[in-house]
Parts: sequence; structure tokens; C-alpha cells
Amino acid sequence: MTGDISLAPRATLIGGRGFIGQHLHQALQDTGWNSYVAEKADSRLMDEDLGHVFYCAGLTADFRQRPYATVDAHVHLLSGILQHSRFASLTYLSSTRVYAGATSTDEQAALTVNPQLAGDLYNISKLMGESLCLSSQRNVRVVRLSNVYGQGMPEQNFLSDILRDAAGSKKLLFRSAASSEKDYIAVADVARCLPLIATAGETGIYNLASGYNTSHASLAAQLQALGVACAFEDQAPELRFPQISTTKLNALCGSMQGDLNTELPVLFNYYARMP
Repeated sequence: MTGDISLAPRATLIGGRGFIGQHLHQALQDTGWNSYVAEKADSRLMDEDLGHVFYCAGLTADFRQRPYATVDAHVHLLSGILQHSRFASLTYLSSTRVYAGATSTDEQAALTVNPQLAGDLYNISKLMGESLCLSSQRNVRVVRLSNVYGQGMPEQNFLSDILRDAAGSKKLLFRSAASSEKDYIAVADVARCLPLIATAGETGIYNLASGYNTSHASLAAQLQALGVACAFEDQAPELRFPQISTTKLNALCGSMQGDLNTELPVLFNYYARMP
């Protein structure tokens, strides 16, 4: 970055050491931002003007084992920042998981959760975070992310797990049906779109997704072309996620540039090089 750093737009990242946060931090720095990764107990969160806040903190795969930490990450710290911090905007990262069981994936769709289901704790806590943001009467955006892929994906992530297994043994057993499908978006697109949403988007909710689903059958076919023997477990469950609406996103950010179908060989080679 060149030029006077005091003139650069400022970003403060909460949860900036995670997969998405690291990529966003680097992208912001590469495009001239003064980007700062804050720690949870950082006194500057309450004492300084934070500029544009990107709230990336959260739990994913282990939320069932850590319910209290999940609520802390998704709601508690957020509540304090919304009440007491100075910032130009705040962008809260949520998830397209909240559309489970919904009849529409439009950002204005009504959503359903069941507190009696342990798996719904994640969605309930994310929706509470969303509701706090949207009720705060501050300059906020909620971004519902689909399944983000890229180099350095966290462990206990479906795509990273199958790529690691496939690269290591050249064999892969899918434990969900070939017809299972979900939306994947490149982390580079996420890092490109989030600053646009924060600075040029309207207050409210944005889906950040590719807008199309990729099936397990398609992933298996591509891995087989790379020399991996793929099979599907007998009577494996079908896990189908709804196609995510991206009309609002594309109007602001244009079409997404990443495509898992073309980038899978690069990701496979990345995992093949790992020890």
C-alpha cells in the first residue's frame, strides 16, 4: 500500500484471524485500506472510531459442542459494539443456513427455527445477531454467506474434508447421496464483495452466494478425472440446500468471478501438496 495511511479508509475486523477474516484483511490492505484485526478484549473496540467494522467472528462445525461460546461469538460481543462503539458502518457475517426449511431465499423471506432441535442453535444465534443489527438503528448490513471455499479452508468443513481425503488416499467415500447439493462461493469473491456492500450497499440484508448449486455427483466426476476412486455409501441421506437468490448481490457487485467447477483441480493440488 502506498500513500498517506491517515487518508485511507479504516476497517476493523472482529474475528479477523479466521479463514474469511484473513482473506478479507489481505484484500483490504491490497486495495489501500487501513485494516486492523481486533482481539476480543481489545480496549480500542470501545475507545476509538473503528471505521467500517466487519464482524467475522463465529463458530461453525463445533457449535453443538460449544453452545455458550456460539452465542458469545454470534451475539454477546456484537451487542456491546452496537451499543457502545463508534463506527462508520458494521457488516455482520451470517449464513445462508438460516434458509433451511424456508419457501424462498429472498432476503425478505420469513424464516423458521425450532429451539427443540440442537442443530438449530446455530441458526437461532445467527438470527439473533441479525435482529440486533437491524434493530439497532445504526448503519449496518447483514451478509448471509453460502459455503465459502478457497485455500486454507478450516478443518471439519465438508469440502476441505473430502479434498484432504481424496488427495491423501486417492479414494473417497461420500456419506451423503450423489444428488446432494449446495451453493459454494470463492473466498476471493467474498473478499471483493464485502467492502462494496459495506461502503456502497444499502442498510439491510444481502445474500453472498454464487446463485447455483453444485451436486456431490459433479464433485465426484471431477475428482475421478483427477484419478480419485469415488463411491457413495449405500442408502446415504440426500442433503439438498435451496438455490440462493443473488439478484440484490449481483446488482451491486456484478457476477461472481469464482467457479468451483473450474477451480476444483487447483484446490485438489493444494491439498495434495500438504504434509
